[in-house]
Amino acid sequence: MSSVVTSKDRPVDSRVVLAIVSVGILLSSLDLFIVNVALPDMARDFGDTQLSGLSWVLNAYAIVFAALLVPAGRLGDRGSNRATFLIGLAIFVLGSGLCSAAWNVQSLVAFRVLQAVGAAMLTPSSLGLVLTATPAERRPMAVRLWVAFGGLGAALGPVIGGLLVEIDWRWVFLVNVPIGLAALAVGLRLLPQVCGDGGALPDVFGAVMLIGSIGALILALVKGADWGWTSAGVLISFAVAVVFGVAFRISSARHHSPVVDPALLRAPNFVLMAGNSLFFQIAFAGMLLSVVLWAQNVWGWSALKTGLAIAPGPLVVPLVAILAGRFIGRVGAGPVIAAGGVLFAAGMVWWARAITLEPDYVGGLLGGMVVSGLGVGLTLPTAFAAGSAGLPPQRFATGSAVLSMSRQLGLAIGVAILVATLGSPTGPQATLDAFHRSWYVSAAAAVLAGLIGLGAHMPKPAAAQQESVSEQVTA
Repeated sequence: MSSVVTSKDRPVDSRVVLAIVSVGILLSSLDLFIVNVALPDMARDFGDTQLSGLSWVLNAYAIVFAALLVPAGRLGDRGSNRATFLIGLAIFVLGSGLCSAAWNVQSLVAFRVLQAVGAAMLTPSSLGLVLTATPAERRPMAVRLWVAFGGLGAALGPVIGGLLVEIDWRWVFLVNVPIGLAALAVGLRLLPQVCGDGGALPDVFGAVMLIGSIGALILALVKGADWGWTSAGVLISFAVAVVFGVAFRISSARHHSPVVDPALLRAPNFVLMAGNSLFFQIAFAGMLLSVVLWAQNVWGWSALKTGLAIAPGPLVVPLVAILAGRFIGRVGAGPVIAAGGVLFAAGMVWWARAITLEPDYVGGLLGGMVVSGLGVGLTLPTAFAAGSAGLPPQRFATGSAVLSMSRQLGLAIGVAILVATLGSPTGPQATLDAFHRSWYVSAAAAVLAGLIGLGAHMPKPAAAQQESVSEQVTA
């Protein structure tokens, strides 16, 4: 592995950089799974809050995270990825501590927004630090390892979340504080200082418009069943989403440093992988929240039992993510991504066909969980590696932020679609039918993601190609 140089001229192995920044990625991934497992307990603590209201604990985080990823990535590229990562980690730790002290749903959502700001800063800058410290020919593997740490968080999250919720759901946020503080202390000492390109400031207005547009769209989807799909509130929300979306588009076209740089879209696979990430995460979000709600609210399982039941799926993700590199070398990135989408869909169809009102873990839940986990392991790291492999070094953080933005938008939309699909069923059979319907929707989204990803290829890290893409992006 290559070495980079810190501000004190000490050589740092890229493996050390990966180990440090992966703590931040682990926390943000851990947080996603832990919070999902804790939602039913939060609802009871806050007076049986409806799912449509409580879903904003997930969606507010995802929307703000998504909209700020690219501006934060641009800040890292123009200034210092090291500083951006460390500041972001500090904000995330602060937000976690405040979330643990929330007194109602509204305060919890507000503090989750603060968490999202920190996560948006640390995520692209962490990958920027890793890619800068890694030779071009080893970057695809570095990306897969980076994603695998997120998969590790996914594997640990349900079990840790279940254990912590047995004590109190507030501990799902408190657990981030000591780990984050330790990573801050080590990062201040060992992370390399890499100078940015000193380019233009990002389009903050465009980012705000993106938040408004996606937020209004999610509001319409979440409240459609309660308010009525033709009600004034839903129609106004859709209209606001369109107006803000147009404003975002206009701002992006006119600003010298837009949220999504049009030149980035010319990098190999970039558009395809952004589309794949969006639809795959729609499927993933529906899967994750639905299985928690089903296990705890319908089968009556505890948070710990639910976490242990979910864990086998995420546990296979890191292993498959690493082994996927061998398949890519033989058949190419596109077929691997497509196979992942099909496997994930097969897991959802398994649930829709096998799960009944009678609790059945081995014959019902387990098989679909493991098969969908195989799909996640094949798709996520391969798509991210294929999408980022053709980026020039000066756009690592920004480009990876766009891909991460697609993932977060998919998560928010996926939760909203699940809420709309489930509705408010009355009676056991209606509830079963609603969940079966939601799993078929997730399967369809996963298949679409696989079809989009089928055209991907893994660019060779040749110097000439890097130079060519660099000229395109900086032109």
